Order: sequence, then C-alpha cells, then structure tokens
Amino acid sequence: MQIVLMRDLKNTVEIERRCAESNEPVFITKNGYGRLVVMDIDYYERTMRRIDEAALINRGILDYENGNTVDGKKSLKRLREKHGF
Repeated sequence: MQIVLMRDLKNTVEIERRCAESNEPVFITKNGYGRLVVMDIDYYERTMRRIDEAALINRGILDYENGNTVDGKKSLKRLREKHGF
C-alpha cells in the first residue's frame, strides 16, 4: 500500500510514477487520516469492470434464489419455433 502525505501531493510526477510502478492506488493522508485516493486509469478501469461483473453475478444469484429462471431447453425450443430454425 502506497501512502503519501497531502503536502507531497504537489509532486504529481512522483505520484504518477508510484501509481504506474506499483499498479495499485496511492492513498493521500492529511493529519494522519485518509483523504484521497489516486490511481492509474488502467487500474481504475479494471476495478470498475470487476465491480460491474460482480454486480451481474449477484443479480443472477438473486434471480435464481427468487425462482426467476427459465428452463433452458424449453426456452431454446420456443426460440427455434418462433424464428424457424
């Protein structure tokens, strides 16, 4: 975990280097408390993609638990009949 003091935030080149080299967020503290998080855009996009995927999986699990499912064979049969293939 990378931690940088707020007063050192003005050295943006160093912050950028740390993000790129560690491939993880850099935490900015003020008076000993976390205030900001800085991260490389690739790390951000990967993290957001994982969050989206986890949300979709959780929604699928809830659908299954609540009985909101369709029999696969019956569904395929209806689609074939409807579209003639």
